[in-house]
This record gives sequence, structure tokens and C-alpha cells, in this order.
Amino acid sequence: MIKRVIFSMLLVVASVWGTGWVGAQTLDYPTKPIILQVPWPAGGSTDMGARIVAAIAERKMGQPIVVTNRVGAGSQIGLAETARQKPDGYFLGFASLPALNTIILDPERKATFDLNSLVFIINQVIDPGIIWAKGDSPYKTLKDLLDDARKRPGQIRAATTGILGDDHLAILMMEEAAKVKFRIVHFDGGAHVFTAVLGEQVDVAFGNIGDIAAKVKGTPLRVLIVMDPERSKFMPDVPTSAELGFPKIISSSSRGILGPKGIPQPILKKVQTVFWEAMKDPEHLDKMDKSGLAVKPLAGEEYTKYVLDLQQRVAPLVEIARKSK
Repeated sequence: MIKRVIFSMLLVVASVWGTGWVGAQTLDYPTKPIILQVPWPAGGSTDMGARIVAAIAERKMGQPIVVTNRVGAGSQIGLAETARQKPDGYFLGFASLPALNTIILDPERKATFDLNSLVFIINQVIDPGIIWAKGDSPYKTLKDLLDDARKRPGQIRAATTGILGDDHLAILMMEEAAKVKFRIVHFDGGAHVFTAVLGEQVDVAFGNIGDIAAKVKGTPLRVLIVMDPERSKFMPDVPTSAELGFPKIISSSSRGILGPKGIPQPILKKVQTVFWEAMKDPEHLDKMDKSGLAVKPLAGEEYTKYVLDLQQRVAPLVEIARKSK
């Protein structure tokens, strides 16, 4: 199944990003405002990144880029809405991966779209995963958390930003590697998780650096681990999963811009070029840095390959999650 999807997607990439590009063609686009829909709540890290880049891109585009939020079902509702829009370049969407991949891979989600329904334009961020808690939490280290989880299996409340998103997959990996069991609590986005942790509705959160990096200075929070091979420049004192004995637990969320399949090639090229320039703009880099969001632009074919490769990597984890229900 995955091989067939990859073959179909490569055909789409060849037609959209290949040598048949007619970039020199004169465009009237855009002649009206462009919607950029975020499938997560306002105030979360995906939303912040979208608003930062949209504000810069609209100056280069010559028309307003209006960021909207369509929340629900771990981003599935917003993604479905993006996929069914008219492919004219006036409705674009943000997506978080691997949430998009797992929605498609899990048959119980009954997604009305697949990878072939979308065109992947440009990635903005790759945000490493973390485990964090309130500043006065009894868990001062990852060892504290895991020791307690072994004593009280299924009792420690661990938050995620959605079913089978990167945070949920990270919990499943940690449960398997550390031989523990958490009580998993799903929320729709990082903003809701942040509120839940501070309100002590949950004990810990599996999230991403960008969820809290800008908030750490003003709020007493404690990060136990960065689930990445290297320490983060945003949290240089926090040990990595490899340092703490879990080298195979690598987790991140990537966020990028996509659209419904069928957007004309010249319009795609213009959108890609404008957002690429916006992401490389010093103002964008500075604001993203202050927000704790690691910028990693991937465009066109490179971004599509990243999506396809990720689809293959997370497929086994989706099966594990389904069998564990």
C-alpha cells in the first residue's frame, strides 16, 4: 500500500516540480487575500510560526495572508477542509507531521483525504520532542518520572497534543523502551496542554521545544529530556534521549505549508518562492528564534520526499498503537 502511495506521489512531484515548470509565465495571482489555515488552536507553536511567516510573506506577496484556525480531531478537521478546497492558490493550509501521516495510516480515523489529495509546498520547522512538567513537580529528572511510573503503572497522567501525533508516538516509544505505562490524556494542541499542566490536570506532558521555549523564562517549568540526538540551543542544559540511555527514542514535529492537489504550477512556484524568501528573511529567523522554533525550510520535491519517508517510518508505530487499544 505504502509503495503504491509513494509511486503516485512521485508522479505528482514530477508533474508539479519537474522540468515542465512554466515559471516564466505571467501571473495575475494573487488578486485577493489568501487564507492560511492552521488546524490547531491559536497560541500554540504551529499557530505562532504560521503567523510569524505569514506577516512577512504577505508583504512580498502583495496581498493579505489571513491566518485562521480550524481545530478538532488532532488536526484532522482542518486538514480535511484544506484538501477539499478549490485548487486556485487562495486557500493554503499548515500541517504538522507525523500527525498528518498517522491520520491517513489509521483506518479507524476514516480520513477523507490521503497524501495524493495534497501538494506539499514548503516546510517551516522541525521541532524536537520533549517531556516536561510544572516547575514544582516532584519529577526533577527523567529517572524520577520513570521510577514512579514503574511503581504506579497506568496512574501518571501524560498529556499529548492529539491521538497518534508525534507526542503520542513518543509516549508509546518510551513505554516500550522503559517498560512503563502512562495514563495518556489527549488534547487538541499545545496551548491546551500548557493550560492543563499548569492547572495540574495532568502530571507531565510529551510535547515539543516550541510549545514552551518562549514561556520557560516567565513560568516555572521543568524539562526532563529532549528526544533528539543533539542538545537544543534553546534548552542547552537539558539532556538528550541518547545521554539518558534511550538513543532510539527520537521524536519531532515538523510544520509546513500545503494545499489541495491541482494548484496550477506557476501559482505553486510563486507561493513556494515567496514563503522561501520569507523564511530566510532575518526578521523571520529572529522571531522564530525568540519563540524557540527551529527553522528548517524544505521545498517542493525535497519536502515531498520527507513526507513520504516519514510515512514509512511511522507506519509500524501506528500498528503498535492500534494493537495496544
